[in-house]
This record gives sequence, C-alpha cells and structure tokens, in this order.
Amino acid sequence: MNVSDFDFDLPDDLIAQDPPAIRGSSRLLALGRDSGRVSHHQFADLPSLLRAGDLLVVNDTRVFPARLIGQRLPGGGAAECFLVRPTGAGDEWVALVHPGQRLREGARMVFASGDVRLNAEVVSLHYHGRRTVRLWTDDGSSVRDAVDAIGHIPLPPYIKRDDAEADRERYQTVFAQTRGSIAAPTAGLHFTPELLAALDDQGVARAAVTLHVGYGTFQPVRVDRVEDHQMESEHYEVPAATAAALTTARREGRRIITVGTTSTRTVESLVIDGDGVVQPGRGETALFIHPGHRFQLAAGMVTNFHLPRSSLIMLVSALAGRDRVLAAYGVAVRERYRFYSYGDAMLVL
Repeated sequence: MNVSDFDFDLPDDLIAQDPPAIRGSSRLLALGRDSGRVSHHQFADLPSLLRAGDLLVVNDTRVFPARLIGQRLPGGGAAECFLVRPTGAGDEWVALVHPGQRLREGARMVFASGDVRLNAEVVSLHYHGRRTVRLWTDDGSSVRDAVDAIGHIPLPPYIKRDDAEADRERYQTVFAQTRGSIAAPTAGLHFTPELLAALDDQGVARAAVTLHVGYGTFQPVRVDRVEDHQMESEHYEVPAATAAALTTARREGRRIITVGTTSTRTVESLVIDGDGVVQPGRGETALFIHPGHRFQLAAGMVTNFHLPRSSLIMLVSALAGRDRVLAAYGVAVRERYRFYSYGDAMLVL
C-alpha cells in the first residue's frame, strides 16, 4: 500500500491554532465503521451516541513542559533543548537541540527564569540530530521541578505560534495524571468533568491506560510504502484493573471504545492469553496499526482529524477503511471542521 494513498487536500485555515473558547464545545463528526454513514453533532452529544455497557478507554498520561529555551555557554547565543525521553541514567535525556551544528559533545547551555537556573551539557551525539544531554541545577535541587518551572509546553509544529500560559492547562486532558508525555493525547482534550459525569449516568464504563506520547507523534512517514514505516517506541502501562475491565467487556460482547490513537495502540499491544484473559503489563510498544491490522479489542474510537499521509490517519483507516475515512475527511473539509490537536473530533463506531 502506498503512503500517497492517504493524501488529501487540506486548506491551511482549517488547522486549529488555538483551543475552542470553552473546553468541550468542539464539533463531532460520527462515522459508521461499516456503513460509511456520516452525521454531524456537538461533542457534548457523545453520551447519546454511546450506549450503556460500552467501555471507554482513556490515556491518563500528563504532558510536561519539555521545551527549554536559553543560552549557549560561553558566548550567550540562543539555544533550545527539547527533551524527548529519559535515558534511565540519572538526569540524562535524549533531546533535540538547536542550533545543532554548534552544540557538539561537551557544549553547555543554561536555561533560567527568575530564581530557577538549569544547566545542560551535551554528552553524546545520535542520529537525526538527537543528543544525550545531562541536566543539573546549581544548588542540587530537583531537575524535574526546575523543568516544570521554566519549561515551555511543546505545541505541535503545525501550531504556528509560541506557547502561552493558558496552554499549560488547555493542552492537558482533565484525566491527566501520570507525567511523561511531550505531546497530549489530543482526542482526550474534548472531555470535561461534566461530560464524564453524563457518560457515567448513561452507564458508559471507563478505564485508563498510560502511554507516554513521544516525539514519534510528530514524525513524518518518510517511506513510499506504508509497510516500510517504523514507529518509535513509547512507554505504556496497563494496570490489573484495566486489564480486568477489558477482559470482562470482551467476554460479554460489549464495545470497547478507545479515546485517541494512543489508547488504541496501547490496548492493541496487550497480550490475551488462551483463556481470553487480557494481561496487564508495562513496557515499550512500537506497534504500527495500518490497514490489514486485525483488531483484538478496539471496536470504535474517538479521535481528532489527522495530517495527510500520517501514521495516525492510517490507524483510523485500519479501523474504518481507507475509502470511508477519506470520504469522511472530504466532508469534514467541506463543512469546515477544525483539524489537528486543538481541532474538532471524530467518533468511529
């Protein structure tokens, strides 16, 4: 299958640059997984589109301010360090740095705001401009606290503005708990406490998984053939209670509806034993879901509208069919739905 098969025309002015004024006020396009039927709603209508017994699976990861902006030492030239993932060795991180040509092994940077000062040194160089950097504070205080205090929310590259203080709350789901993502599981941004309560009243069950969204969420598909693409691995955790809820829903024939591509990839990475018991677990997943994938758990999903030629639209197409998804995207463009992280939503059932 060709990557070009997932291309479509998208006007730039449909790419949402800001969240809606009120969380949860986005539009919702519903797509029939088998029929291809499209209907138009508000996201607040979601409880009426689901049914009692459905199991909604959310990703409770929390975005941290991974983008550090400061200066090179010595000299004071501008420097930027985007923390991608911890190496597991103390306060060392794999990071993207700028300007890369100036920041070789041994290069130092400083990031400061108010009384908080964070130092960084490039330890080693890797592929695609990545570096391992070591972070420390002058007084030995918590590096994590310093990052949280002075870091910037890493908005996606297609949002053409600097992050604002409001993004610290709006680029975060209301069920975010476990710190570790450099991008939000954006399908979850539409939910509000009031909507979650309405879903509870409707009898829609809910369970949480954790997948820490990495830089791969922004990674373009650089190959011509879909099957040649490789995802970057991301850390996930599925507790026993969630695994038990998935097992029960599967045995009872109830629909499992994932919120976002991250939740989908997580549940589809789980092991189901010979007795049909979904196993809890934690580890790394690089599962790439594209047409031809046989879904073992997910029967539907809530998702946003994705980039042309991206691994994300390929995942949605695996669930609902490429032709049906691209036809629905064509409707969304004509009806001027807002696209990407801060945009509107789609329900596939």
